[in-house]
Amino acid sequence: MAEAGIFHPEERVELIAGQIIRMSAKGTAHTAAVRRTAKIWRNLLENQAEVYTQDPIQLDDFSEPEPDIAVVRIDPLDYADHHPTPSEVYLIIEVADSSFKYDRETKAKAYAKSGIADYWVLDVIDRKLHVFREPTQEGYHSEVILCEDASVSPLQFPEEAIALQDILPPVIAQ
Repeated sequence: MAEAGIFHPEERVELIAGQIIRMSAKGTAHTAAVRRTAKIWRNLLENQAEVYTQDPIQLDDFSEPEPDIAVVRIDPLDYADHHPTPSEVYLIIEVADSSFKYDRETKAKAYAKSGIADYWVLDVIDRKLHVFREPTQEGYHSEVILCEDASVSPLQFPEEAIALQDILPPVIAQ
């Protein structure tokens, strides 16, 4: 569509349930959290998984979101012939500032319907992490909300705990 001039080539959009959704601009807290989270996961998981930032994953023929963080199976071709699919995804993390409701509802339902077992929404405004697990066709059966002093491990890598304070942007005194 960008090539056809429908969207500007650099316009931020993603495909969810057959709908093209315009994505809002990234705030500084969002950007900082994505960078911090990706850096920590890359260091922790080195040769166990790939950590992608804001790259597409293919849920089905109608949904190709670009999650903030996707921890995926290592592919020998580096996904040159396809985007990661749900069976290749270990963990999805969306960082939410203005997008919290959308990430928690619309995206959570799409990820659950696709069978993504571990989906997290990092709320940088309220400084909490929403951990969604037990996906069904209707959504996730389990949602645990962790405060910023907690730690959490992904289902696929239970030995790798991450402290929320390490992935949240620092509080800047004003």
